[in-house]
Amino acid sequence: MRIKNAFTLIELMIVVAIIGILAAVSTAKFSDLIAKSKDGSTKGALSSIRSTLAIYYSDNEGHYPVDNLTCLCAENKYTNMIPIVKLAKTPHSEISLVTTGSSTSAYITDSGGWAYVNDITNPGWGLIAVNCSHSDLNGDVWSLF
Repeated sequence: MRIKNAFTLIELMIVVAIIGILAAVSTAKFSDLIAKSKDGSTKGALSSIRSTLAIYYSDNEGHYPVDNLTCLCAENKYTNMIPIVKLAKTPHSEISLVTTGSSTSAYITDSGGWAYVNDITNPGWGLIAVNCSHSDLNGDVWSLF
């Protein structure tokens, strides 16, 4: 009688196939998680910068910054840095660039980063949004947040 000390080729092929299927499924799930975390990070950063602008507005007697928000980082009084915009599934890189303009239609240039209305004559003065015309994972356009 012969004792079996090894796996057969069929058994090894089945194990490799199962591992391949598990790897394919987990990779797809993992990439979705990364995209969701980038979306959440950007939405959280937008909320944070809006709160920072509200504090600045309160401290400066009803005036928003008229620059590209660098005054918020001066001496770390309001924040130590402008948050980075992380947009999943868009051609934009992860940047914290602030594009300024005099109106809501002028400042959305779809270049990534932040878009800020810094014209004191505009009723939208102090408005900040994500400078992107693409949609998030839920189908909402980034610049409309």
